[in-house]
Amino acid sequence: MLNLKAEMVRHSITVPDIQKAIGCSEKTVRNKIEERTEFTLTEAFRIRELFFRDCPFEYLFKPDKKKSA
Repeated sequence: MLNLKAEMVRHSITVPDIQKAIGCSEKTVRNKIEERTEFTLTEAFRIRELFFRDCPFEYLFKPDKKKSA
């Protein structure tokens, strides 16, 4: 999720910030960002609502083409 990573940097959002927002471990968040596992729809909506309201949902959670191919 290159777009999510880029927006995290632009907005100074850290993995622990997301961890607290969705209530899981830091390792779980890292796995989800690296697309080893998936965000639930509820988690994705919460992340966008809390941190990235200015970003379209489809843009923010667009899979990395390299990893999804």
